[in-house]
Amino acid sequence: MKFIKYFFIGSIYATLLFCLGISVFAQNPTQQIFKDSINKESGFKPDTNRLRTDTLVKKSRSSSGLDAEVKYFSEDSSHFDRSTNIFHLYGKARIIYQDFELDADYIRLDQKNNIVFARGYTNPKTNRYRGKPIFKQGTEPPLTTDSLFFNYKTKKGKSYGVFSDVEGGYLQANQFKKNEFDEGSFKNGIYSTCNLPHPHFGIHITRGLVTKKQIITGPAYLEIEDVPLPIGIPFGFFPKVNKRASGIIFPTFGEDANLGFYMQNLGYYLGLNDYWDMELMGSLYTKGTYLLSNSVRYSKNYKYDGNFRFAYSSNKSPTGIEGTFSNKAAKDFKINWTHSKDPASSPGSTFSASVNAGTSRYAQNSRATGTYDKNELTRNTLSSSISYTKTFSIFNLSTSLNHNQNLQLKTIALTLPQFSLSMTSINPFDSKNRVGEQKWYQKINVGYSADGSNSINTADSLLFRKESLKNFQSKLNHSIPISLSLNVLKFFQLTSGISYNESWYLQTISKRFGAIPSGNGIVIDTVSGFARAYQYSLNSGLSTKFFGIKNFKKGKLQALRHVATPRVGFNYSPDFTSDKFGFYRDVPRDLNGNSERYTIFPSGYSGNAKQASITFGIENNIEAKMRSKSDTVKKSEIIPIIQGLSFNGNYNLASDSLKLSTIGFSGRTAFFKQKLGINFGGTLDPYQINEQGRQVNKFAIQEGKIARLTNLFLSTDFSLNSNAIKSRNRQIGEMEDNLPNASPQQKRELESISRNPNAFVDFNIPWDISARYGFNYSKSGLESSITNTLDFNGSFNVTPKWKVTFNSGFDFQTAKLTLPQFAIYRDLHCWDLSFNWIPVGQNKSYGVNLKVKASILQDLKLSRRSGSNYNNF
Repeated sequence: MKFIKYFFIGSIYATLLFCLGISVFAQNPTQQIFKDSINKESGFKPDTNRLRTDTLVKKSRSSSGLDAEVKYFSEDSSHFDRSTNIFHLYGKARIIYQDFELDADYIRLDQKNNIVFARGYTNPKTNRYRGKPIFKQGTEPPLTTDSLFFNYKTKKGKSYGVFSDVEGGYLQANQFKKNEFDEGSFKNGIYSTCNLPHPHFGIHITRGLVTKKQIITGPAYLEIEDVPLPIGIPFGFFPKVNKRASGIIFPTFGEDANLGFYMQNLGYYLGLNDYWDMELMGSLYTKGTYLLSNSVRYSKNYKYDGNFRFAYSSNKSPTGIEGTFSNKAAKDFKINWTHSKDPASSPGSTFSASVNAGTSRYAQNSRATGTYDKNELTRNTLSSSISYTKTFSIFNLSTSLNHNQNLQLKTIALTLPQFSLSMTSINPFDSKNRVGEQKWYQKINVGYSADGSNSINTADSLLFRKESLKNFQSKLNHSIPISLSLNVLKFFQLTSGISYNESWYLQTISKRFGAIPSGNGIVIDTVSGFARAYQYSLNSGLSTKFFGIKNFKKGKLQALRHVATPRVGFNYSPDFTSDKFGFYRDVPRDLNGNSERYTIFPSGYSGNAKQASITFGIENNIEAKMRSKSDTVKKSEIIPIIQGLSFNGNYNLASDSLKLSTIGFSGRTAFFKQKLGINFGGTLDPYQINEQGRQVNKFAIQEGKIARLTNLFLSTDFSLNSNAIKSRNRQIGEMEDNLPNASPQQKRELESISRNPNAFVDFNIPWDISARYGFNYSKSGLESSITNTLDFNGSFNVTPKWKVTFNSGFDFQTAKLTLPQFAIYRDLHCWDLSFNWIPVGQNKSYGVNLKVKASILQDLKLSRRSGSNYNNF
């Protein structure tokens, strides 16, 4: 074991050196950048005796022999030397010739020789060099230099201290020459993803040649923090194509208490083309476990985008005996696929996919693909949906394939397919040429909808067997709602309607009493053939609103406002369980003459007993109006006190007992300037219970109680620093404003940060603590149960460049912490360094991660959390 341990640690260092050198070149060799260097002229003073503003001079084509006119401007002043035919431009000077554009603090234009010289200006007080030349030609990215010479007729030039950036890569060189063939050669260059004048790391290139199709370099070596590493190449050829490049993905190292030391997420990135890319990843543990994954991402502007991921794990038990069944590796897999179609690409239709499926033990055996994500490790269900919608005329068609999987019970439910057809409701008695208001019968509204499904629910181990195909259940439902809404006595809204529903089935169920393997019992037979079931109901409702306001003359509280929305209704439907409809039958369940009633239709049908119920409910909203703290014109502040406090129930006149239903209530409120939000709700039982805990037909109020509380839930989210999200959104907004010509890569990075802010560590926020608490009380009979959970997370800066984050929970039943996780992040500007630690539990582990940081994250001072997924699109 010691040999394996030392070999593993040694391989970490070797892999670090190898991957570091390769991964820098893998960023994208086509997106090179030149940066500031030497040769700075200082001490320049503009000629204030010849001050002219907004000078514009145009040289004719015939007199100079040029192919186009030369335009030049200056904001401060300009001076023309007639003897030498030279223009001197001072202060934000600018020259334009064909597709060549040049801006600098000082420009000298030699019209006789067609040569331009440009440089910046060193402020003698601050010793800062400002107004550096920035030139751009054609579709090439802008380049910043310390100074340059350029012949705008032959298009040859020479620059000193060149800098350019494209999509996060940077190449700076002391000297750069350009010929008439749009080829450039440079000397003493540094390529890096660090955007500082003196980068923390980079590949030093002695000399190189840039052509339209490739970059050719001489000897090059890697240097980190001014320390050259013994990694070099005598020469290099890098294709210069406008597409993603490929390269090695640097791994994470650490130790898992059960699986041993690991090298995690070592892989290779394939930049296939502008629309597709792929990641091949692998993780290896010293005790025999390994993980493999393949991620494919695709995107086409204004068409579609998505990603597909397949992951496979082989988990070898660390406690098993070699050669026995207990040591056999567990094979698991997981499939994820997301796809979205741009609605503008095909108006009237949409297609989307969200697939999340796999074996029941994948998350536990793979440690959530090595991320140790608590949400994934405790997830009990998986679900998927692939859907397509189409709108034509007044109809809307929607189809989908659905999957639901219970990881704990190891069951799976598939619906292949499910579809629905809905019609926009119409007023059949209204006239297109109607003049004036609608008559009451013209307000009658009619709709139609149909939905069908073909589904199965079985154990996941039986899903792919032939006999499972016979267990699919098919049905088609039709619904025709008819409604009418009228205003009554100005203040009341009256709604009434009729609803008709019909279902078609291709199978029915027949039950009989007969022999079964354990003796005698009920035998269920499936009968093929068409069958139909139907239901209809009548409904009517009346609602209104009451407003109450209480004003206060003194104090901070100015007024209280209460809005109440009461409603009452009546529903009626006949007894569809009676024999006359034929939807239900009786079957003997023993030899004593006892029987049970069942429906002949498969699961999904529920014929209602007779209903003649009065429904009732009320919703309340209470707000406070607070006076301003000062006598300024500032408006008063409106503070919600209670929102959506509602009570609902019904009284069934057709029932012979227990006619009053339970009363459900719910609401929400917030405290401390909306920082602490609370949602609550529950159920009240109006009846008493007997010694067995069952309801009896006696109201609880007869015992002096209004009702029995049978359920109560409360949940809250709390954040002590509400500025965390605001600060990040503000930074992203400023970055977007400052990058009007951001590259596609930079735009994708900004979108990723906006889409998933929790996947990033923000060093601009000194601290943040948030918590989520849930409480649930239940007492349906004689026994009661209480469950409460607490999850909390936070972060704080130890120094401006060191941050500690934590994430855990508390189990009140066991009085223990649940899956505590700690991480330490170090801001290395152009690098991400993190240490992750799970101190206790089944997933006890630690890991170290060191990666090159994207340029956007450098500017925003963000670090990507370890294990967070990132989509380049």
